[in-house]
Amino acid sequence: MSSGLEIYLLDVTATQALVGSRNDQLLTVIRENYRADLDRDDDYHRRALAKGAPTADEALQAVLFGGPFSADREHAFQYGYAYHRLCSLTGAFLDNSSFMPHRGDWLHVVDAGLRKLGITAVSTSDFEDTDLPAPLPWCYTPMSGTWTHEQCLRALEQFEATKQAVDASGQAPPLEPEVVDAVFQCIGWLRHAATRPGSGIIGFKF
Repeated sequence: MSSGLEIYLLDVTATQALVGSRNDQLLTVIRENYRADLDRDDDYHRRALAKGAPTADEALQAVLFGGPFSADREHAFQYGYAYHRLCSLTGAFLDNSSFMPHRGDWLHVVDAGLRKLGITAVSTSDFEDTDLPAPLPWCYTPMSGTWTHEQCLRALEQFEATKQAVDASGQAPPLEPEVVDAVFQCIGWLRHAATRPGSGIIGFKF
């Protein structure tokens, strides 16, 4: 079974602060402009809804208002998807072609490539966590992770140090072409974050 990453550039602190913000205006805008998307999600998850899971609209409201959340852990995915919706609407989608789709331990393979280039401040396997802002309940899917602005800057510093060493020695670490593509896609994400003070990366694995 294949998986995929979606990657967003945004102000991490401001985005996480939307959870529990009671932002009626944002909720109204989403309801008015993305009703078809909400309805489509409900149709896709109709079996879960029949078993008592909240609708996409109900989950979105719960996320923005900090609750109430269903006590049934089988319903928690809806809050994860609602948080993903907030990120997709407030952030900038970044190229994920090296990660959509992917299979097996691909993220760990890419992480090994990052480490060969001296990058340890971030890893793509960070996006296999479920790092949702409190008080959102833990869920199996979507998985989520964050690279802060500071982590992105540090990772770029690590890459530049390795690049200087490679330029001086003329010897680059051996990497498979597809791993090179994925690693430099990650470096592209880092560079986007570095150009915008306070911006970082929030990723979702599906």
